[in-house]
Amino acid sequence: MVSVLQKVLGDPNEKALKKLTPFVREINGLEPEFQKMTDEELLGMTGEFRSRLAAGEGLEDIMAEAFTAVREAARRNLKQRHYDVQLIGGLVLHRGQIAEMKTGEGKTLVATLAVYINALEGKGVHVVTVNDYLARRDPVWMGSIYHALGLTVGCLQHDVSFIYDPEVKDAPAGMEFLRPASRPEAYQADITYGTNNEFGFDYLRDNMALDKANRVQRDLNYAIVDEVDNILIDEARTPLIISGPAEEPVQLYQSFAKLVTRLEKETDFTIDERTQSISLTVEGISKMENWTNTTNLYDPENYHQVHYMENALTAEISKIRDKDYVIQDGEVVIVDDFTGRLQPGRRWSDGLHQAVEAKENVKIQRESITYATITLQNYFRLYQKLSGMTGTALTESDEFYKIYGLEVVAIPTNLPMGRNDHSDLVFQTEDGKWNVVIEDIATLHESHQPVLIGTTSVEDSEYLSERLKKRGVPHQVLNAKNHEHEATIVAQAGRLDAVTVSTNMAGRGTDIVLGGSDTGRDGWKDEHDKVIGLGGLYVVGTEHHDARRIDNQLRGRAGRQGDPGSSQFYVSLEDELMQRFGGDRIKSIMGWAGLDEETPVENKIITKSISGAQVKVEGYHFDMRKHLLDYDDVLNKQREIIYEDRFETLSGESLKVKFVDMLRREFAEAAGHHLPGKHIDNWNPAGLIDELNQICPLPPELATEDQIYEWDRDQISEILNDFAATVYETRDQDVGEEQARTIERLLLLRAIDTHWVQHLTAMENLRTGVGLQAYGQRDPLVVYRSEGNKMFGNLQVAIESEVVHTVFHASLTQQPPQGGGRRQAPAATPKESPMAAINDTDRAAAPVGGSGKVGRNASCPCGSGKKYKRCHG
Repeated sequence: MVSVLQKVLGDPNEKALKKLTPFVREINGLEPEFQKMTDEELLGMTGEFRSRLAAGEGLEDIMAEAFTAVREAARRNLKQRHYDVQLIGGLVLHRGQIAEMKTGEGKTLVATLAVYINALEGKGVHVVTVNDYLARRDPVWMGSIYHALGLTVGCLQHDVSFIYDPEVKDAPAGMEFLRPASRPEAYQADITYGTNNEFGFDYLRDNMALDKANRVQRDLNYAIVDEVDNILIDEARTPLIISGPAEEPVQLYQSFAKLVTRLEKETDFTIDERTQSISLTVEGISKMENWTNTTNLYDPENYHQVHYMENALTAEISKIRDKDYVIQDGEVVIVDDFTGRLQPGRRWSDGLHQAVEAKENVKIQRESITYATITLQNYFRLYQKLSGMTGTALTESDEFYKIYGLEVVAIPTNLPMGRNDHSDLVFQTEDGKWNVVIEDIATLHESHQPVLIGTTSVEDSEYLSERLKKRGVPHQVLNAKNHEHEATIVAQAGRLDAVTVSTNMAGRGTDIVLGGSDTGRDGWKDEHDKVIGLGGLYVVGTEHHDARRIDNQLRGRAGRQGDPGSSQFYVSLEDELMQRFGGDRIKSIMGWAGLDEETPVENKIITKSISGAQVKVEGYHFDMRKHLLDYDDVLNKQREIIYEDRFETLSGESLKVKFVDMLRREFAEAAGHHLPGKHIDNWNPAGLIDELNQICPLPPELATEDQIYEWDRDQISEILNDFAATVYETRDQDVGEEQARTIERLLLLRAIDTHWVQHLTAMENLRTGVGLQAYGQRDPLVVYRSEGNKMFGNLQVAIESEVVHTVFHASLTQQPPQGGGRRQAPAATPKESPMAAINDTDRAAAPVGGSGKVGRNASCPCGSGKKYKRCHG
């Protein structure tokens, strides 16, 4: 259907490229003029461009000249001139789209075009990479271009930051020209390179800062995301979380880890091969109830037991050692499913990581309390403009558009593709497949042709390595266990006789150059030509990945910039993907044909079946990511409101007006509760006086019941409004305005942080609980949205009430920090930090805590939405 529409309407990608062709011609026409400029004149163009922008011109008006300036700066400083197709890539990025560019087509150089023109506005440009190595390499590599044009470049690394400075001497290898700098300085640079995690966590920390001077990021203006499919799709389901340890009994994890090993597959639980979800059978439920002395396992009172049981089952059945995680230094370290890299410091949430630790009998680290969290999906949607680049995006173009509003444009290669992609070889069994793979690799190695073998797990890479050792084939292994040598191993994978076994992690950021990456060494040209004569790099895929683009990334390692190359996938009907989608049916056909396990089949129907299975899995994963986003959007709107309110508080904007308004609302609510209606028979002036006295000392005219009876409700409202302003003025005179504002700021920050942390935990619990609503014919998302919004309303009321009941009883005992160091992920709850500067001498109300006592101004636990003191207090 798609191909028919393209014939009728034309290929939309071709149309997009045609629209950009005139700009390329214009840039080429300007090039001779810029080549005549001196270095000083070229440097001066940046000032001229900025002056024109300040005078009212737009970026489109200066685009051709700006691109030409970057091309010329690259030619002079890197001896690299942007090809015409690279100019097209830069235009696509500048217009807020995704540029799909094949491996080796120079994405890093392409990005400089869009980076430069957008940096001219002075609002900051972020270049987002997949790892610290690339975040360090790219500014070192491209920094001379930006420096020649007068722009500053920052670089973020974990816990450290740098500024590009060509005057820096004697820097370590890989850190050339990088001068240590503060985090704010790196962000104030025109251009900042860093990983998605560094940018995201800095955003969260900024929104936990206790002083405006401790915030490091500017407004999120424009980001170019390198390997955009990896960051915005593969990583999308993993939220960024700043957390601290909670008090959880670790023995429950250990108990359930032992219990689930007694359950039998099919008899006690079933596994949905498509979704990989695990469900207890009736018999399994009965056993668990018996073992845990529980009458009804799924009664709401037993949610905590279900939580431990489900995590223990998932850990035992679905999380496989050396595939999903490895044990390193006595800790469970996650292996990224798509890149194959270790993820130290990252933990599965909601108790799953603890369940895996219990399964492996290593030290169980306590579950954590979430202080701040955001998904990458919602973080990157905060940018005013977003674009990305990758070698593989077209297969996910629908998701990019539906989630991020990003269109994908495939950029033509500079030279014709020289890679030969062979049809899949399909085997009946895994053993048969591996036997043929080993022999084919040995044959290729004997011919001296370089071979890159891709596996889907650490376990498979180590198995293949052992088999190759026994076969006498020397090789390098690149997987999550030795990822620190990644760049070196991949860079030499194109040399004669090279055999490289890799997980999916190979292929991100480092080109495989035929003959080796050290192109300046003696004999490189001869070796390069010999490898070309042998057919270039030969890529072997030992199993298809769930996603087609991961397969395409592996294939894309060969055939760089018109080089020859080949790719061959070996598939077993016992592979995970085939088992989940029709492998048994195809296996019976092959058995019927009388084929043995080492005889492969090349069949278009089977190949099409594999591709169809991948499409199904991709669709399933998209649904999962969309499902996550639907839920996170509820919390995201609340997060935006809280963070905006928090920023206004940090900035000290209209704090006095805000507090007077809060005081008036609290007075009005108290009057409405104690003096209902116009009939004084229903009034309780003593209750009103008592409640107002808890907030602040009352004047004589408000402190007697008789006086209150003399007024009507309108008069009382007017008197209370005037009193709110008067009592605040009196307090300012007593304390001093500057100190009063500081107290207000710290009190409000404490209340926001304390209640927000509690709210995040409550929302996590709500999300866990609403899963059972589906059994009551209610959409869990609708329930989550409705209940979550009610809880957020209660949160806002609780914040106001707490600060109003505290502000007149608080005093400043020491000055809060001014500027200074960077707040790290907290080891204690945020409420403890701002209050180092506050002495709360007479707090009448306390938030709901772990003790079971309910503060009078907190939301009533009955769920009415009223304050506890006005409900069951």
